[in-house]
Amino acid sequence: MDKALTSYSKGSGCGCKIQPAVLEKLLDGLRLENNSSPSMLLANSMNEDCAALELPSGEILLQTLDFFTPMVNDAGVFGKAAAANALSDIYAMGGIPLMANSIFGWPIDKISLEIAKDVLKGGIDVCDSLNVPLSGGHSIDSQDPIYGLSVTGIVNKENLKTNSGAKPGDLIILTKELGIGMMAAAHKRGVSNSNQDKKLFELLTSVNSLGADLGKEKSVSSMTDITGFGLLGHLMEICNASGVSAVLDWKKIPHAIEAVELARTFVLPDNAMRNWNSYETNAVIENSDAFAWVVDPQTNGGLLLTVDPSQIEHVLNICRIKNPESAVIGEVHDSIQVNKKVIIN
Repeated sequence: MDKALTSYSKGSGCGCKIQPAVLEKLLDGLRLENNSSPSMLLANSMNEDCAALELPSGEILLQTLDFFTPMVNDAGVFGKAAAANALSDIYAMGGIPLMANSIFGWPIDKISLEIAKDVLKGGIDVCDSLNVPLSGGHSIDSQDPIYGLSVTGIVNKENLKTNSGAKPGDLIILTKELGIGMMAAAHKRGVSNSNQDKKLFELLTSVNSLGADLGKEKSVSSMTDITGFGLLGHLMEICNASGVSAVLDWKKIPHAIEAVELARTFVLPDNAMRNWNSYETNAVIENSDAFAWVVDPQTNGGLLLTVDPSQIEHVLNICRIKNPESAVIGEVHDSIQVNKKVIIN
């Protein structure tokens, strides 16, 4: 009999990412700068969600890939979550995915091919629902089960959203509830209940196609998605790229009620504390209730965007058509405290 799918790997979902501080050391001296060639608009120097290449037509070609180990024991949900998470990178840049290829690793001698097919079928189902051809891929015999997608997308140049456009005075919107990492940790450890699993599966498989709509809004100055570095880490990326700071109001941040008890008892993925260790010198968390939530690594988390305050109700209404829980959670500032980029009160 096959063991629980999550038992075959150390980490799970976006929580298995290399921690931010280690990743910075790993990439030191290896990053490709923006505009490194005439058509290379965005590379990896500012931690964007996609690479962006300007085409002769003036449109922008987007390229990304994302893969991870299982965060749930349901193989179909794992496949759907991995696909939705990879496609989210394109949407977070304001783009539309054109096609995808699978990245697949499987311990052939340990887990049945029937379960492997369920993972692949989950990815196909998500791509089919968005009319994105999943046209091929590459597979290896791996000790850990791994699944994800390489995705190619496109966006008009005027609709491209990046980390670097946030301006002082902008308001900050989050489109999904936090708590995915904690619920996934409880699921992996066998201590979750049915309500937590139901909410977890719902959030993991909900696609961020809203990003394509937000790309058309000029008042949206920057956008990214919340994944393995948590809300704090991905907001920090926007602040660093834009040269700004941010203040968040914990009471306004949407979070899953199903994960409240997990946060209270600190049922956290390992990467949660590694996230904090990477960002603590530049952050202040004044409300202790917020801590577990803002460092929690999300898998296929919500979109995080900064918006001109004069258009906040208009943009919030667009967000709530597909994501009713979307909320204004804070404000962008020029500077808040010496050496601090984010304050959460």
